[in-house]
Amino acid sequence: MRGSTSAASLTTLATPDKPTGQSGQRTLLAFDFGTQKIGVAVGQELTHSTSALPVLRSRDARPDWQGITKLMEIWQPDALVVGIPLNMDGSDNEMTKKAKRFSNRLHGRYHLPVYPADERLTTREAARDCYDPHNKRGHKRTHRHKNHMEVDSVAAQIILEAFFSQQH
Repeated sequence: MRGSTSAASLTTLATPDKPTGQSGQRTLLAFDFGTQKIGVAVGQELTHSTSALPVLRSRDARPDWQGITKLMEIWQPDALVVGIPLNMDGSDNEMTKKAKRFSNRLHGRYHLPVYPADERLTTREAARDCYDPHNKRGHKRTHRHKNHMEVDSVAAQIILEAFFSQQH
């Protein structure tokens, strides 16, 4: 399976150890993994509502586990979604391996189901949303201000929206 990722392999990154909220009524956290920043979004499966959360910074290419644990305590998610970056032809790249490792570590630490999601072009769409005053997600146009919503978290929101839309 080297160099290529099929939809089947994306669904087998991690499996749940404990019962979770009833499907259709769960709270999910989504992550857009990066070696410098990790975008985060939260959503409700029942309403398909999603919100971008503040970006977590990585240190020395290591996730901010303390920040992630705090999000777990605040939102108490039933499951997690991690964007898996693939090349346009569906093959793996260096970040694919890192995102899968991050997914497995999330599962190992928090014992929640972790669902992979194809994240191709989500950052491009997020950048367009962040800088377009008429974007469909209602984010305020950003001007590199301290409190603006960062592209990475909007990408995580898009990943979660796509995950919800594929569930039906």
